[in-house]
Amino acid sequence: MTSAAQRLRTRLAQPGPLVALGAHSPLSALLAEEAGADAIWASGFEISASQGVPDANVLTMSEQLAVAASMARRVELPVIADCDNGFGNAVNLIRTVRDYEAAGIAGICVEDNVFPKRCSFYAGVQRELVSAEEHAAKIRAALEARRSPEFVIIARTEAYIAGYGMEEAQRRAERYAEAGADLVLVHSKNPDYSELQAFGRGWVHPAPLVAVPTIYNQISADELASDGFKLVIFANHGLRASLRAMRETYRTLTSSRRAASVEEEVATLQEVYACVGVEELREQEGRYLVAPSSEAEPLPALGSQAARGSRG
Repeated sequence: MTSAAQRLRTRLAQPGPLVALGAHSPLSALLAEEAGADAIWASGFEISASQGVPDANVLTMSEQLAVAASMARRVELPVIADCDNGFGNAVNLIRTVRDYEAAGIAGICVEDNVFPKRCSFYAGVQRELVSAEEHAAKIRAALEARRSPEFVIIARTEAYIAGYGMEEAQRRAERYAEAGADLVLVHSKNPDYSELQAFGRGWVHPAPLVAVPTIYNQISADELASDGFKLVIFANHGLRASLRAMRETYRTLTSSRRAASVEEEVATLQEVYACVGVEELREQEGRYLVAPSSEAEPLPALGSQAARGSRG
């Protein structure tokens, strides 16, 4: 049986872009798989938000890993984990790599933000990067820490996010590729795709590029692929969709005080059963559980003389 990392590498070797959908729970990962995604992105943004906290290294590595591992156990698709800045320096990253790989994750992404990080899209917060040399050393540490060379290490630069231009973004991306990163993610929050397009078209290293088109959202995965990007991550749309749907449903319920008022907008119970495997549960019960015998002596009713006697 092939590992999740092997399945991810097989798909990366095939023509065309690889599309990963962000998820924050086993159920959302199952829905992404059902939709036809190529991979699951265990999104730090989504996982943090689902716990009601900002994407700012508030959650520990173990908390994020528990969610990513629960997804990997439930889906066949490879899970790529957003590991922020590796949860610390190179020493912290070594443990991160070992624990995520042991949990069946296909690969991790590590960015050059300082610890604690701040989400790329938060306005008005402190934005600082570690040096390119320090992050390149962290990438080397990650590569040496993995048990299998199949486990995928993605290096991410936030140079554009931090306000640097293309020259610094290229310098950092090149350093991380030279350090041995399997892929390089160049992040941008500029709605104008032209700077990232120029970056992709000018990229000459063998390490494939990764794009996260959250803000430059008019660009398709196929267009990104034509400009040199191999992995395209739609990183946070699942949580954003569910937040809006839940908010509207809860507001309608509290105002109408009647469950029927949302019946047309919510999934049926049967849809939920299908997602979580109730049919498989029934099949397992039929195969392995012994039906109660009709000849078994019934338990005495609570409060009866026999029940009182059994307690001495």
